Amino acid sequence: MTEQGLRLGLISGGGRFPFMVAEGAKRAGWTVVAVGLRGFADPQLQRIVDEFHWSSVVRVGQWIRIFQRCFCNTAIMAGSVRKADMYGLTGWRRVIYYCPDWTTFKLWFFQTTDKRTDTLLRAVADNLARKGIVLENSTRFVSEAMAPEGVLTRRLPTPAQEKDIEFGWRIAKELGRLDIGQSVAVKDQDIIAVEAIEGTDRMIARAGELCRSGGWCHVKVSKPDQDMRFDVPTIGPDTITNLHRHGAKLLCVEADKTLIVERDKLLALAEQLGVVVVARKDHYPD
Repeated sequence: MTEQGLRLGLISGGGRFPFMVAEGAKRAGWTVVAVGLRGFADPQLQRIVDEFHWSSVVRVGQWIRIFQRCFCNTAIMAGSVRKADMYGLTGWRRVIYYCPDWTTFKLWFFQTTDKRTDTLLRAVADNLARKGIVLENSTRFVSEAMAPEGVLTRRLPTPAQEKDIEFGWRIAKELGRLDIGQSVAVKDQDIIAVEAIEGTDRMIARAGELCRSGGWCHVKVSKPDQDMRFDVPTIGPDTITNLHRHGAKLLCVEADKTLIVERDKLLALAEQLGVVVVARKDHYPD
């Protein structure tokens, strides 16, 4: 049964994920009001949502006012935001450049104990909730795009790659527990690179520079206490292209916790470029 008459507020970062959420919500009978984060959101999103507003990544109060005006009491946050870009400036220069509204200013300086991603996003969710806007599971309308368990390519992992997956998995999970990153690059049961604030793509490039012989494995997991409202691990065709460019031969992600953008295209590209794609469940639950 479709949910007629309901209105969804979509907070859109970059990439294809916001399009998938908007399309899924509209198929389910929802009206979609999008707030596009300037510098990150794709302007083409305006063509498929019912209402679109540009805003800044540090204007949480403005997001709230837009959703209240549009009678949206449910919201989803989807798409990438390059947090590292915010560190190009320091201290008050950063505040002046980004010009946060009062809601965001209070959130950043008074409502968070640290500035890790989960800490900040949970504070955003709390601010929305106080104004009657519930931040939902970001995969609610795209459940069919979550990675199924198993080897997703025809090519299977080698015994050496299986060992690298097992070795890298626990370390990636620990990075996630500490809210540092979600990915590691592994070869011969040694860690080549770990993901931090720079993001997955830059970590992949760094791994390629450090392992010029190639043949390494990329292990990407959810956090042990993954909040599915935000920062859900996501892969797409560009991930495969980037891995191949920098010498990786295998991508392992967490089944049921990783969003695959354009799955058919991703798997066809992986077959063409010789990158094995595996989705496994966590064998070491807390």
